[in-house]
Order: sequence, then C-alpha cells, then structure tokens
Amino acid sequence: MTSPFAQHGAFSWFELMTSDLDGAKPFYKTLFGWELTDRPMPNMPDATYTVAKLGEQEAGGLMTLPSQMTGAPPCWMVYITVQDVDVSAQQAQELGGKVLMPPTDIPDVGRFAVIQDPQGAAFNIMTYLPMAS
Repeated sequence: MTSPFAQHGAFSWFELMTSDLDGAKPFYKTLFGWELTDRPMPNMPDATYTVAKLGEQEAGGLMTLPSQMTGAPPCWMVYITVQDVDVSAQQAQELGGKVLMPPTDIPDVGRFAVIQDPQGAAFNIMTYLPMAS
C-alpha cells in the first residue's frame, strides 16, 4: 500500500490551529487518548508544535494560530498530498479556486500551499520530502 505521504490525492495530515494550545492539549489527550509531544519549529523559534500520536502512528499536530491568521477562529486543517505543490496550486486557480498562501517550504518536511475551493472551503496541499524508512 502506498504511503499517504507519497500518494497524490491522499489525506496525509491533520492540524489544529488554536488560540489556546495549552487548553487544547488536555482536551484532546483525554478525549482520544493521544500521546502529545512538543517539538520546536525551526522556522518559528518562539513557537511550539505538538505532534499527536495514537499507538505508533503520528496523525496530526496542534499549534497556536500563526500571526497571519489573527482574527480567524480555531480550526482543524487537512493536508492532501500532491506530486508538485506549484503545479497543483496553479491548477487550483485555473479550476476557479484561490491560493490563500502561496507554495512555501517547510524545512525538513516539504512544500505546501493553502488553497480555497470555489465554494470557499480551505485546505492545504503538500509535497513531502522523501522520508527515511
């Protein structure tokens, strides 16, 4: 079976962006039994990224809403794997969508963009760097 981090069109990651990270952690940990691990964010040195793991599977992360999203409500975002973020972002525009955040590199992870479909739903597209087995 192809990894969701390599398969074009697969849902690969889920991310909570919240105004109260410290309040969100015990809620999700208790409700779902997730193991939560804080990790530094190399491109945002004052920020913490909390990885959510169930059993051996990492499935998502939690973080404080970034400054670019000031005024936005807390939300869960989905990441969908694509073969080429730049090509897919352009294709989304041609299909009537909007690029809310242009293709951007995440060090040691890959390249992503935030897209909005023609009906207004936002989601992330992501091309991951090759992962070590």
